Amino acid sequence: MGLTKAQSENVEQVLKNILRNKFQNYNPEPASMPFYTKLLGKDRLALYSFIQSLITNFGEAVFEPVAVSLASPNFKQAKSHVKAGTIIYDGALVEIQQIMDKLVTSGEPNKNKEVEAIRAVCQKGLPRNVKPTLVDLYLETNENKLFLFDLKTAKPNAGGFKEFKRTMLEWVAVTLADNPQAEVSTLIAIPYNPYEPKPYNRWTMRGMLDLPKELKVGEEFWDFLGGAGAYQELLNCFERVGIELRDEIDEHFAKFNKEQ
Repeated sequence: MGLTKAQSENVEQVLKNILRNKFQNYNPEPASMPFYTKLLGKDRLALYSFIQSLITNFGEAVFEPVAVSLASPNFKQAKSHVKAGTIIYDGALVEIQQIMDKLVTSGEPNKNKEVEAIRAVCQKGLPRNVKPTLVDLYLETNENKLFLFDLKTAKPNAGGFKEFKRTMLEWVAVTLADNPQAEVSTLIAIPYNPYEPKPYNRWTMRGMLDLPKELKVGEEFWDFLGGAGAYQELLNCFERVGIELRDEIDEHFAKFNKEQ
């Protein structure tokens, strides 16, 4: 199915706005690198610095707004950087710790059982004010089902999955504290598979994540947001924008060669 023409145009406009705003307002930190400057030129060094900065913040600067743009026509709500909630109950905190302890020893995650265990105690005990990690991508379907995504880099640190899991369980707890009947799924999204054409190497996540229910990678993630074929069309959008802006970007960074 892919994206409609209007969706593609919207995604491309989002990309162009992001890139133009980024490079027009980007000022590389002053640094004297005479050997590199003589060898490569100020323009290439400035462009390299810009690319490094963009890659560092690509998830927040590019993937999050593009994901919202892609998902908006297909979901009742699509937002980025939102709070999952602010209240968690003691009963849920105890249950989350018990889940984490079991995963460390058994390595057998089951997201459905974990959610229902938290639901059973989601309003038991004393309420606590908390500031959980912000949700990178918040989706609500027309049937009021919630999907809360934590966007990660293509190769997240293997040692961080324990904290990723805890964050997702906390999102469940604060959501259910507000509405015990809510249908909520919390997931990690990885925007692309760096191992293509081979399958994504998921061994580092096994034992902590319920992979079918807590992880979407590359095509699976983007097609979930925009429908079948969205991933390939999204790549086409990136390519078209890159071609359209190439001269504009080259012209902008050529100015660095004229600076004294």
